[in-house]
Amino acid sequence: MRKLVLGAVILITVAVIGFFVSMFWISASVEEAAAPTAAPTVARPVAPQIAPSGLAIPVAGVRAEQLADTFTQARAGGSRPHDAIDIMAARGTPVIAAAEGFVEKLFLSRGGGGITAYVRSRDRRWTYYYAHLDAYAPGLREGQRIARGDPIGTVGSTGNANPAGPHLHFAIHQMAPNDRWYQGRAINPYPLLAGRDPPR
Repeated sequence: MRKLVLGAVILITVAVIGFFVSMFWISASVEEAAAPTAAPTVARPVAPQIAPSGLAIPVAGVRAEQLADTFTQARAGGSRPHDAIDIMAARGTPVIAAAEGFVEKLFLSRGGGGITAYVRSRDRRWTYYYAHLDAYAPGLREGQRIARGDPIGTVGSTGNANPAGPHLHFAIHQMAPNDRWYQGRAINPYPLLAGRDPPR
């Protein structure tokens, strides 16, 4: 009889302990599920580097000391001047507006600049030319107002660029009031982006 009572007491004790242990873990699981989860980490875009001229370097993450002056280099076997600088970067790197203005023309030049964008300053005196893009920024359209640092597209090698060397072909043109998007006088962007004063 004693053994029977002792066995019953042990059985009841194990059952009670098991019940409370189970309740503890269930409660802990419910609290964990109800707790707010941490927001996923989102990479913040790198702030553009702004030159003393007020222009932003138009490729995200590129610093002034990484630029090379390729403005006077010959192109097409020496038959034409470059009139721009090439900013080397990995394909898909964001291309951003060097200055505010409006998108005057989005143009596909299969044998030249490939996927291109022409952004004209608000006073119409300057055009900023972005070429060999891999793609336009989502929603980019002609007539759109652009702030300095706004996305234009991504670095690529469309047009007559070497696919092994993706880059942004970046040009600045000084415009007469009635000049069209493809006209103007080429100005060397290198000193403006590398830290010198803008032309007058």
